[in-house]
Amino acid sequence: MPQTDRRTFLNATGIAFAGLLASGCTPRALGDASAATHSPYGPLVPDPAGFLDLPEGFSYRVISKLGDAMDDGGTVPDRGDGMGCFALPDGKIALVRNHELKAKHDAGGALASGYDRKTGGDILPGGTTTLVLDAKTLKVERQYRSLAGTIRNCAGGITPWGSWLSCEEDVTRAGDGVGRDHGWVFEVPADALGLVDAVPLKAMGRFNHEAAAVDPATGVVYLTEDEDDSLLYRFLPAQPGALAKGGTLQALVVDGHADSRNWNGAKIAAGARMRARWITLDAVENPKGDLRQRGAAKGAMLFARGEGIHMGDGEIYFCCTSGGAAKLGQIFRLVPGADGADTLELFFESTAPDQFNYGDNLTVAPNGHLIVCEDQYGTVVDNYLRGISPEGEAYPLARLRYQTELAGACFSPDGLTLFVNAYSPTATLAITMPRAISDQSGSEAAISLRGA
Repeated sequence: MPQTDRRTFLNATGIAFAGLLASGCTPRALGDASAATHSPYGPLVPDPAGFLDLPEGFSYRVISKLGDAMDDGGTVPDRGDGMGCFALPDGKIALVRNHELKAKHDAGGALASGYDRKTGGDILPGGTTTLVLDAKTLKVERQYRSLAGTIRNCAGGITPWGSWLSCEEDVTRAGDGVGRDHGWVFEVPADALGLVDAVPLKAMGRFNHEAAAVDPATGVVYLTEDEDDSLLYRFLPAQPGALAKGGTLQALVVDGHADSRNWNGAKIAAGARMRARWITLDAVENPKGDLRQRGAAKGAMLFARGEGIHMGDGEIYFCCTSGGAAKLGQIFRLVPGADGADTLELFFESTAPDQFNYGDNLTVAPNGHLIVCEDQYGTVVDNYLRGISPEGEAYPLARLRYQTELAGACFSPDGLTLFVNAYSPTATLAITMPRAISDQSGSEAAISLRGA
């Protein structure tokens, strides 16, 4: 893929992780080198604190963690997951952070309002917290609850108009210990000063939502689903930028390829480009819990646990956690076509655990390298941040020494900081680069998600 295409990711991330120039994108063929390549930033150096290993010259700081006092009287809750970063006025930035909490989990204090309650009890603890930072010092100036009353807010996505789409990975029905149906997407403005009115965007479907990405050119929202037989969805809003006004939900179809997972039978080769189209779904509020099965029966392609998704101007990458012959993960690239004919490509399929092992949240550095958060749980949990170059070569970018996953990777608007969460106990980290590298970032201007 040409370097100019890679730069389209600046629409969501700004300038970042510099020192490498994007080049033609030729995916690694399946079965090539089974081990990850060496990192372009050098080997990982063991962290004396035993928390996060990084390349020489990189550093991190913990900016927020489980139990920290928040400005609304609560404390930072656990299970920090997906996260988005936004430019605010007056030299501030905001992080909106999901918390994947179930009804039984601690909310970090009493909640004043929210979408739903436990039957006869407290407001449900799931939702988001917002952190406001000084863009230069990265000092947290305020942090507070911004969404409550939901269940298992896993991932989500930023919008071009400055909000976070927080997605419920849970389809609990009203009466099953809660008062209302779950499985929705909720919108949280990045500049909200406290708890927002939690309005479910029901036209975007009720299912095990994972992540979302908005095409800034059209306002179309692309949605992943965390199921072994998931679909890839898109939402055509009735009014772009006004998701609460409804729209149409569709699923992706590739004629002649009903299954992308490469588990059995016919295989999809890395680099193969397939013509894709979309079918419209009905009964998207999904009272019977059969939306994906109905979509598959109409020809929609199956994916293995669709998770992180990231979009720039004209291309989308999304991760399928357990896809591939080795069931270690796949990454697909989708290019919407101007004539309505989209193109789907298997960009990367992991063949060994040290390429990546159960990729989950995904983002893209503006130099074109993918950044994948691992989410594997074995006898010993050993999760990495994995980079994948434009040529499709995987390498280790960071190694988490705690027995939990990495989640929510996102870049600051100037691209000089990579934020990421350790899931549980929650810790939000700010990773910075050596100045000698970051000074080579080039002349592109950072883009504010607020449009300022």
